[in-house]
Amino acid sequence: MTFTIRNMNKEDYESVKNIYLEGIATKKATFQIDTPDYDTWSNGHIKECRFVATDEDNHVIGWVALSPTSSRCVYRGVNEVSIYISQKARGQHVGTSLLNKVIEESEKLGIWTLQSGIIEINEASIALHKKCGFRIVGFRENIAQDVDGIWRNTVLMERRSKTVGIPDLN
Repeated sequence: MTFTIRNMNKEDYESVKNIYLEGIATKKATFQIDTPDYDTWSNGHIKECRFVATDEDNHVIGWVALSPTSSRCVYRGVNEVSIYISQKARGQHVGTSLLNKVIEESEKLGIWTLQSGIIEINEASIALHKKCGFRIVGFRENIAQDVDGIWRNTVLMERRSKTVGIPDLN
């Protein structure tokens, strides 16, 4: 599959939302049950490091964005990753390319830690993060209920920059 990565724009949000809905439907990608409107979504993510992957017809097939983990200034270099890949593009290296792009660009902004809280049964996402240099740093047991009322665990993964901020802890 041929694809391109570019900056996300507001006009992409309908496609981003539809891919997010695909993730919701898997019951593995998020505990959310619906998608927010664009302004709510945008306000929850930093303005930089929003990327989409588009296919040869310029259709959005994946996206990645970062959210601050805290409003406290000491955590300004720590961000949470959201990454979603369209069902038709999974297994085509779209996720790897998007995650590597956000790693590269976030370091230019001085972000030293990227983290992800991944539902434990989402083996594909855990493998993707490991492939891109993330490591498991913990587990949260029975942290939230899925749409079916089943309590789920999450895996906390992080990637420390080797070039920005504190030294690598690996």
